[in-house]
Amino acid sequence: MDLRNLSSDLDAAGRVSERRAQVEKELNLDLQAVRIAPNQIGQADEKNCEHMIGAVPIPVGLAGPLTMHFSSGETNTIYLPLATTEGALVASVNRGCKAATLAGGIHVTSEYVGITRSIAFEVPRTKNQEPTKKIRDLENEWKKVAEDTSDHLKILSYDIDEKDGVLFLTIAADTDEAMGMNMVTIAAQAVGEFLSGTLGIPVLTVAGNVDSDKKPSARTKERGRGFRVRAELTVSADIIKDVLKADPLSLLKTAHAKLEVGSEVAGALGSNLHAANVIAALYLATGQDAAHVVEGSLADTTVQKDGDGIRIAVDLPAILVGVRGGGTALPAQSKCLALILKESTALHPSKHLAEIVGAAVLAGELSLLAAQATNTLAKAHQKHARG
Repeated sequence: MDLRNLSSDLDAAGRVSERRAQVEKELNLDLQAVRIAPNQIGQADEKNCEHMIGAVPIPVGLAGPLTMHFSSGETNTIYLPLATTEGALVASVNRGCKAATLAGGIHVTSEYVGITRSIAFEVPRTKNQEPTKKIRDLENEWKKVAEDTSDHLKILSYDIDEKDGVLFLTIAADTDEAMGMNMVTIAAQAVGEFLSGTLGIPVLTVAGNVDSDKKPSARTKERGRGFRVRAELTVSADIIKDVLKADPLSLLKTAHAKLEVGSEVAGALGSNLHAANVIAALYLATGQDAAHVVEGSLADTTVQKDGDGIRIAVDLPAILVGVRGGGTALPAQSKCLALILKESTALHPSKHLAEIVGAAVLAGELSLLAAQATNTLAKAHQKHARG
């Protein structure tokens, strides 16, 4: 099969249909279920998916309303489009939204630390070489090289690590309204070539794993990547009883067993209930890179007694989102993104989105904690996932 060389007369819908027809004929399969309407393709065939033959629909449910207090000082009511095939997830987040809203809303703060990419150089050890010092001396030059690759990129910080004859230069960049992984990779390539030519140190790769892109790491958890987000909420005993069908003591005991003891026994990098569930559903719905749910899973959830109720908080060290680029311009995803950002704030659009992700995660954490504290998790999945 040659899925690349198609007639130049075909539009995007025609190319997708032609490829699918070739695959069906060659493999003797019926792939009509992955057909996609022409008005749903958008730029996917040109920019998002090579050899596109169709699309797999993911159900999108709506949770909310959720009241949240942004770091800008503004308070808004939002709705959450969640793309998932896991029964009970939307219902659970929706219950958490109800409890949080009745409790006065979730308070969220955030910090942008930038998107990172690490460049690995080969640096044989000799007395005459001081590559770390030379890179620091050339800081202004290589930063300009990086920033010349895009009008939307600004270097925020950098780290240098050396081990076993390999030097890693990890750059952190502000990529404006885009999540920016491609943007910072292009910049890293340019920096690598500049330093290699200037210092005579070969580039081994522009993705040296110190940045831990789409991988869990202690460094990402400690230093953050993209946005660091914290969401907090105080919930009274009455709301816990009426909405969550639980009691504060049970929530505290379950949180201690699961989040503290269980996570320690497992050596977990992220001590949370199911942060990845909510992050994945929001990322898929709004056209984010779903693989970055890995960094999102590094979140830590804490629960403390507060008056007659509890105070629950979640710290997310790496929320990687953008409102431009990637899949955000695809027809369905752009509509979900517009829905989630319907109520505007004074925040930078990507920061606005990151804080919403943090609040959504907390709503999901609260509801699941209650389900586990009352031993109704299996019952909920039996009801919603098995029908």
